[in-house]
Amino acid sequence: MRIPKILINHMTEPIGFQLDDLRIEFTVEAEQFTEITKQLTIWTDNYEAPVYQSKQEPFETNYFDVPLTLIPRTRYHVEIAIRDTNHELFTKESFFETGKMDESFQADWIAHPDKSIQNTLFQKKISVKSQVAKARLYATGLGIYEAYINGEKVGDEYLTPGVTAYDQWIQVQTYDVTAAFQKAADHELLFTTGDGWYKGTLGFDGGMKNIYGDQQCVIGEFHVTYEDGQTEIISTDSSWVTTSGKVTKSEIYYGEDLNDTLTPSDWQSVILLDQNKALLQDRLSLPIKIMERLPIQEILETPAGEQVFDFGQNQTGWMEFYNREPKGTKLVFQMGEILQEGNFYRENLREARASFVYISDGEEKWVRPHFTFYGYRYVKVEGNTQALRKEDYQAAVLHSEMATTGEIKTTNSKVNRLFQNILWGQKSNFLDIPTDCPQRDERLGWTGDAEVFSKTAALNMNVFPFFKKYAKDIAIEQQLHDGMVPMYAPAMGNSDGGAAVWGDAATIIPWNMYQIYGDSAILRQNYTAMKDWVAWIQKNSKSSDLWTGTFQFGDWLALDGENPALPTGKTEEDFIASVYYYYSNDIIAKTAEILNFANDATYYSEQAQRIKEAIVKEYITENGRLAIDTQTAYAIALYFELVPQSQRSRVAKDLVTRLKKDNDHLKTGFVGTPFICQVLSNYGYHKLATKIFLLEDFPSWLYAVNLGATTVWERWNSVLPDGSMNPEGMNSLNHYSFGAIMEWAYSYLLGIKPAHPGYQEINFSPLFDYRLKQVNGHFDTPYGTFAVSYQIEADSEHTIKLNLTVPFGTTVHVDLPRGENGPVTVNNQKKNNGRFSLTCGTYEISYVPSKSYVEYYNSETPTAEIMADELLVQKIDAIDPVLDFFRADPTAIKGGLGTMSLTKLNTLLPFIQITPENLAKINDMLGSTPILSEREEISLD
Repeated sequence: MRIPKILINHMTEPIGFQLDDLRIEFTVEAEQFTEITKQLTIWTDNYEAPVYQSKQEPFETNYFDVPLTLIPRTRYHVEIAIRDTNHELFTKESFFETGKMDESFQADWIAHPDKSIQNTLFQKKISVKSQVAKARLYATGLGIYEAYINGEKVGDEYLTPGVTAYDQWIQVQTYDVTAAFQKAADHELLFTTGDGWYKGTLGFDGGMKNIYGDQQCVIGEFHVTYEDGQTEIISTDSSWVTTSGKVTKSEIYYGEDLNDTLTPSDWQSVILLDQNKALLQDRLSLPIKIMERLPIQEILETPAGEQVFDFGQNQTGWMEFYNREPKGTKLVFQMGEILQEGNFYRENLREARASFVYISDGEEKWVRPHFTFYGYRYVKVEGNTQALRKEDYQAAVLHSEMATTGEIKTTNSKVNRLFQNILWGQKSNFLDIPTDCPQRDERLGWTGDAEVFSKTAALNMNVFPFFKKYAKDIAIEQQLHDGMVPMYAPAMGNSDGGAAVWGDAATIIPWNMYQIYGDSAILRQNYTAMKDWVAWIQKNSKSSDLWTGTFQFGDWLALDGENPALPTGKTEEDFIASVYYYYSNDIIAKTAEILNFANDATYYSEQAQRIKEAIVKEYITENGRLAIDTQTAYAIALYFELVPQSQRSRVAKDLVTRLKKDNDHLKTGFVGTPFICQVLSNYGYHKLATKIFLLEDFPSWLYAVNLGATTVWERWNSVLPDGSMNPEGMNSLNHYSFGAIMEWAYSYLLGIKPAHPGYQEINFSPLFDYRLKQVNGHFDTPYGTFAVSYQIEADSEHTIKLNLTVPFGTTVHVDLPRGENGPVTVNNQKKNNGRFSLTCGTYEISYVPSKSYVEYYNSETPTAEIMADELLVQKIDAIDPVLDFFRADPTAIKGGLGTMSLTKLNTLLPFIQITPENLAKINDMLGSTPILSEREEISLD
């Protein structure tokens, strides 16, 4: 038994974060469950006795909500101790450290007198008095800053302080700089700044500049503790000097120009700004770090004669290179996502220049940008005088520091690539805020994209702290807009918003985080904002119990719109809005119960019920027929349970009928896509859900994979089948929204669903399909890793074999499909049926399903499907040459004839005459032949 992990507010050893609602959780590893007790002890560097110690208590949960009043600038040591029934003790230690908290800054905001400088340097030279025992830097800057001590960068994070509405709150970072002060007595302290999100150009149609301010500035305090106990604070003040740096221009969309031939000079005294220090807060943002580096896959010489690097993966960050160029050489690097006709292409970046220009000083060294980032796969290089070497270039992948918590793999390499694409889309766009895309002149924290993807995000990676910060961004904007949620947060000066789904991020994201992590901290933080959102709807709707008459995005980028020029889809906008109005009220009612606000719980529950009844009255008949015949309408009616249980099977059938009219292809946009496969699988149509998931033509998830996508696209067809960009525009190739399908994969392919928020109890019921006959994956629940692997055997009974790893402290309720008749073998022990519960341990499970999951052809199989199976065609030819007609005219199979069975064709077409005897033989043979996609490793004899 051991304790592998301790998290403090879902982070590992956090320093300088806001730590309200202190929660300390841990995981336990053991071969099997045994009764244990737990105890938490906390102490500081300044106290011999603990400042907090819990009772030794039975292990009922794996966390402690700690009622400890924290003090500023203090390191707290944490010890978790568990004892088993043999009184054996197991311990693990960790720590967290507070920042400035509510302690005021004695430092000043400092700036250069010239507001137009693109890169401002701030410097102070100091001498320390004696040996330093401890040193911390508490600092922030506007817009983006980096700190250096003696020429070495402080910390390993970039693009600090991240993105906020800087006129409302500014995050302070805390750095342990003890080691930097050990090397000498004399030190050079330096800050370097760029425009960043604070005063750089952002937004649409050329964007806006100076949204939050017009002058770069920094504030910082170095707190030094000497070994003799004396302390000193070195603050930014009038004693610092300033000048311009080597970055001659830098913005988020623009990229960066860096001239290393410049030598900073003309140092002058800083000016002090009357900037509001009350806006300074300890950080919520996770650090943005270089999380991995990618090598060049290929150096291309394009048909246009360009030199282009292919890193093989669309991603976010910047390119680093080893400079070998002589002094004065000007290198130009342009970033792009795709090639067109083999040539470099960047038109889908719109107004974003997205380049890095470097002028060499002749020194051999690694070079990188400082105050920008790029979304790219390809880099066009111009100006080099030296031959290009692969080893001199690497892609530094930047994103917020989040541990990967989930993974799924199958025997289908295209599906595996899709899952990788979804994860890469998340990594690319979770850069302090959940951006819509990382490459073009946008990169904004779109609320709708984040909302529809939030559950998938939380299954893929530990995003609780990430979304806690973003939820605060939303709440801040609501305070400025009378409760309205803007289209994106921070709003960057934009006051548009108030649309369903996008605005409902205010309620749904906090709720989804509670469902996954079992922690109500974001609910508490945003509870007032959640209520303000539905109050804004109530105030602005043109109807009393429905949400009508305001701007809506509809089912954004759906394919069923009657006007192809409008991306809002066919599903009535007021229907979508009203459904989400109901859902947000329902979430608030449940949140009020959790937070013990009884009156609110009653009020919002009753309001949710009134809205639901109004929706049903307006859009659904007494027998369960929807007035809106679209895939999205059926999907959300089922997902949000708008109709009584007795009518849901009817609605599910109507959805299946609608899909059949659409050739079983998706027509959904941002609203319907996350739910379509979920409701199909949930209501008995998993085979159809899997069929849709595995489609490879447009529109489908694998369509993009077949065209070489390494991330998820904005449109279903951002790239056309011939490889050319969609001429309709708005074609980001790194947009994660449609990647929300992975929630379905975790819930139904892996079969992992929480029985209660936080996964302490898990309902495990994978739905099998032979087209995905081997699946394995895991999800790191708050209690530890729940791992699943299974396969459908190729034996005569098509036995299903599963392997499960259940983490300590969880109970898994297993419900094996088609396992009702048993027996089921679990670790060589027989069970009567497929319903049982498991606790901590590893398990081998096998059973024969009551009905095989291998699918066979039948008398209704479409002729086009038969013709695609060469072995099946040979078998039919041996009985009757009926297929000669289609061989003679291959175009016939592409029309309506291809959708008909041989039985139907035989009755409709006089020139196709199959004797009753031969038709019976063909149908018998079809019924014993596994479908082509399910035939692997199965004997056909």
